[in-house]
Amino acid sequence: MELVHFLLIEDNDAHAELLEQTFEANRFTNKISHVPSADLAIKFLRQEAGYEDAERPHVILLDLNLPGMSGLEFLELVKSDPEYKAIPVVVLTTSSSPTDLTRAYELYANSYLTKPVDFGRFAEMVDHLNLYWGVMNVSPD
Repeated sequence: MELVHFLLIEDNDAHAELLEQTFEANRFTNKISHVPSADLAIKFLRQEAGYEDAERPHVILLDLNLPGMSGLEFLELVKSDPEYKAIPVVVLTTSSSPTDLTRAYELYANSYLTKPVDFGRFAEMVDHLNLYWGVMNVSPD
């Protein structure tokens, strides 16, 4: 089974570390790369400015509340670019705003998950996310 490469775009180090630890604790050891902003994620995807050796991700995990370019702006940019629009984007955010939810799907997000406040529920959600996108889902390559 080929490992799935996730690109996590998350500015909260605690959230990123928790997600990475949950992935590591899972029996499916998919790869995860982390960048703290959408601006750096663009450089990662384009293999620019320190990311020349970056591997193309199979799935992008996207926070909405980011410094600089917002998650929704990033989503719009990625989904309008023929080079990247087929990469599934899973919004992983604290925002439960109906406006954010609707806008994310209008911009072709593939999934929208609201981060639970409870650690156990967050870890369980990440476990399910890893299982679905990392093992069960079939993506074109």
